[in-house]
Amino acid sequence: MQLGYNQGEVVSGHTRTLYCSGQTAMSDDGKPQHADDMAAQLALSLDNVEAVLGEAGMSLANLVRLNVYTTDVDRLFEHYGVLASRLGAAGVAPTTTMLGVTRLAIPDLLVELEGTAVG
Repeated sequence: MQLGYNQGEVVSGHTRTLYCSGQTAMSDDGKPQHADDMAAQLALSLDNVEAVLGEAGMSLANLVRLNVYTTDVDRLFEHYGVLASRLGAAGVAPTTTMLGVTRLAIPDLLVELEGTAVG
């Protein structure tokens, strides 16, 4: 089944590696957003990953690893297109691990994205 990620990535000759902390659906002032809306939380979490990448002079195209943590794997799969379409538009298919977890740090959050980028 094609899910939009690579089974492995070889990185050679890179000069910089960025390890992104887990990004969630938090506003700029640190408040959780979009309670009970998986698609909106997924989109905002990816926006926040993109912001961290941007601060390092990188973009989604630099992602080589993406860890996805969710409190509801089935719901995440229903909205996985939100993530896959944005990664596809960036021309990237990072290695990916998805894990179902009991909860995230803030109870209203449904998904957290953690990435590694090279550039």
